[in-house]
Amino acid sequence: MHKAFRKPDELVVGLTGGIGSGKTAVSNRLKVLGATIIDTDEIAHSLTQTGGLAIANIRRAFGDQAVLPDGSMNRDHMRALVFKNPEQRVALERILHPKIREEVQRQLAQGALQYFVVVVPLLFEKGGWGELMDDIVVVDCPVDQQVERVIQRNGWPETQVRAVINNQASREVRTKGADHVIENTGDLPELIQKVDVLHEKLIKKAKK
Repeated sequence: MHKAFRKPDELVVGLTGGIGSGKTAVSNRLKVLGATIIDTDEIAHSLTQTGGLAIANIRRAFGDQAVLPDGSMNRDHMRALVFKNPEQRVALERILHPKIREEVQRQLAQGALQYFVVVVPLLFEKGGWGELMDDIVVVDCPVDQQVERVIQRNGWPETQVRAVINNQASREVRTKGADHVIENTGDLPELIQKVDVLHEKLIKKAKK
């Protein structure tokens, strides 16, 4: 059972969306506009890089093949492992998730000038985040567009991208649970315009 978050006085906005939907572009723009961004993917990366706080536990749980010679997690190996074996996925999550939550809590305690945006890619898939959020923003686009973007960005084969998408919540589940939906089907200037409108709404709510 996760330890409950200590909720800060500032507005806390959860930002989520499927792989390739454009979460990073949205969070980058909100950061420019003055929001305080806490990105759980970035936290997970720091925990699993060379010298990261999760490396010793990962090596203990999954063996030396899970760690590269430079002391960082072997991401390709672990990605393949957890996709094949749900029990291994749970084992990795048990190592990472408590540490991620601790770091999120530490950053929340530092306060925000305007409001917090906590980026949680699997917000609807993993429990315990809803208690923290005042509003939830979902970045959405058609699945084929997600696939195209991830292939261009990561160079993954289409089958791998679609396997990831199939392991995530559906678009319907995410949009139904959202307070705000940003449709990211156009170009970057169009997205920025939509994010700017959202920011004005969030600023008004934060000042109440």
